[in-house]
Amino acid sequence: MTAPIELNPEALPSITGAAVPAYDRSAVRSGIVHFGVGGFHRAHQAVYMDRILGIGAGAAGWGICGVGLRPADAAMRDALVPQGGLYTLTLKHPDGAVETSVVGSIVDYLYAPDDPEAVIERLASPETRIVSLTITEGGYNFSATTGDFDAENPDVMHDLEPGAVPRTVFGYVTEALRRRQDRGVPAFTVMSCDNIEGNGHVAHRTFGAFARLADTALADWIEAHVRFPNSMVDRITPATPVSLRGEVAARAGVDDRWPVVAEPYTQWVLEDAFGHGRPRFEDAGVQVVDDVAPYELMKLRLLNAGHQALGHFARLLGYEYVHDAAADPDIRDLLRRYMQDEGRPTLQPVPGIDLDDYIETLLDRFSNPAIADTVARLCQDASDRIPKWLVPVIVSRLNDGAVAPLAAAVVAAWTRGCEGVDDAGAPIVPADRDADALAERAALSRTEPLAFVAEPDLFGDLADRSGFTEPYLAALSSLRESGARATLRELLAQ
Repeated sequence: MTAPIELNPEALPSITGAAVPAYDRSAVRSGIVHFGVGGFHRAHQAVYMDRILGIGAGAAGWGICGVGLRPADAAMRDALVPQGGLYTLTLKHPDGAVETSVVGSIVDYLYAPDDPEAVIERLASPETRIVSLTITEGGYNFSATTGDFDAENPDVMHDLEPGAVPRTVFGYVTEALRRRQDRGVPAFTVMSCDNIEGNGHVAHRTFGAFARLADTALADWIEAHVRFPNSMVDRITPATPVSLRGEVAARAGVDDRWPVVAEPYTQWVLEDAFGHGRPRFEDAGVQVVDDVAPYELMKLRLLNAGHQALGHFARLLGYEYVHDAAADPDIRDLLRRYMQDEGRPTLQPVPGIDLDDYIETLLDRFSNPAIADTVARLCQDASDRIPKWLVPVIVSRLNDGAVAPLAAAVVAAWTRGCEGVDDAGAPIVPADRDADALAERAALSRTEPLAFVAEPDLFGDLADRSGFTEPYLAALSSLRESGARATLRELLAQ
């Protein structure tokens, strides 16, 4: 058996088992600096940029420089830097078809703790015209219910000290903008690609709040010159399974330190609001629109909230993989009913989209066995995700004089899961930054029934609204007394 080719720029001409970039990567410069290079970014935005670079026509200035801030990002540095930013993307179709390609749009990677000054100067460079973000829902450091920026965050407080070496994305971006202002360099655009309703507005508000705490004159300049387009991004991208590296080596003949796997479906809807130029996103299949909000609500309240509905019940039922849970008739019925009866009525009209078809497509996407997405991935960071994706659906329904018993039951299933065991007594190990506090409140809710949902930063005033508390408490009691299966069937029979 021939040994796989170690992935690096010099090896590209020798790779025959996977598609490789057809453009001259040596001519590509990084016009985009991206914070948060993980699986999703590499399966989504970086792929669109790879397409744009392949089309050519003045695109060479739109390569990506990735930036990592967290200790965990050192692993991405160790994977990407020796490979010159190259990596493989494997798309797995429901019918078993597999495609692997080498993506070349990331042309540099900086791990900020290694050289903070290098990151600031890259951001301050005139070549940098867009700073993009996939820093997760929690990375914006704001309350999902009040929208307030958390100025008491220890890292934020550190970054606000005069002369501090930044720790946060806010510190890096603000210092870079300060230098651009001082040097007469136009401001870059800040482009959020995270799953948050109004992600551009959120970025505008949070970066502006940090800047105003640091320097009011600079904050005024940022307000006048920095654009924050909204976007909607979509591609199911599970964590890279341990087996993927060997699979890519065997099938494509390429040894990639950190490959990515994703579904074939991809969508990106982007507001045309850029202050210092942009690539021709539309040439790569991006929907460039005047108003992202209808598409964004559709995705967040159907797909993302639907993932929460599936994940928390599936976890109690002992499922490991999303596709197995999505094939369960009760869970599939829950998903369809939640999307049609509770999520859909809270949406705006979505131009060009048949929502019935969209919902059925989501159910098919969730059922793709080739992706092997895990229930644990859907449930992680629920304290960031449920307040931003599911709670707004409940609030909207209540404000319209309606109810959302299925969404309330999902919150109850989350509560029950935070008790640490599934219905069969197997342990549940939550991956959540607030795991300990959530477990404490879940345990307390045994004697104080509303303890779990009484946290205003997560649920606002829902604990005071009977339209939520009545179905929530009924579902929670049923989950504890009868289990998830019986609870699901009782809900679906109503």
